[in-house]
Amino acid sequence: MPSETLNLAVIIGSVREGRFGPVVANWFTERAERHGGFTVDLIDLADTPLPLELPRLPPALEPNMARPAEMADLTRRIAAADAIVVVTPDYNRSFPASLKAAIDWHYTEWEAKAIGFVGYSGGSGGLLAIEQLRQVFGELHAHTVRDYVTFPRYYELFDLDGVLKDPDGPNLAAKVLLDRLLWWGSVLRDARRDRPYAAEE
Repeated sequence: MPSETLNLAVIIGSVREGRFGPVVANWFTERAERHGGFTVDLIDLADTPLPLELPRLPPALEPNMARPAEMADLTRRIAAADAIVVVTPDYNRSFPASLKAAIDWHYTEWEAKAIGFVGYSGGSGGLLAIEQLRQVFGELHAHTVRDYVTFPRYYELFDLDGVLKDPDGPNLAAKVLLDRLLWWGSVLRDARRDRPYAAEE
């Protein structure tokens, strides 16, 4: 384990009314804080306006483009992260539009960073969304780790207070994911420091 902690951003991807995302994100954030290798920043996309209409040029071609002023805090927090965990459901076999908007409004903030996933849904447990997100983040020069945490039929797994009924399996999966993120996040952080990443457009 490195002598200093990594900055880990945990992003709640759904903004839908009645969403279950905060329950899952709070559980994972607690696991990450107990892990000892991370300083955790929980980001809720519901707190930031995310316009679906993007500028004429994408961030990849215009890295200094002006974003809505309300997005400044989100941009700063993503940029400060050494590793990122996306907490996502799958809606209609994909991930939420709010998450795609947050991704598309940024570019260099994702580059050469370790990305992990925690999924939940009534069927696949978010795996359908995770598989698509791997492709999206690969296009943005991020590294998605292989391991993940998933909650199929999540409404049967947590009690009314948001506590897992049988935590052993998910806790182990979370530890594996966090261990992988710590390794990859540390390597990529050091590499970005010693050799700035330059993505070809």
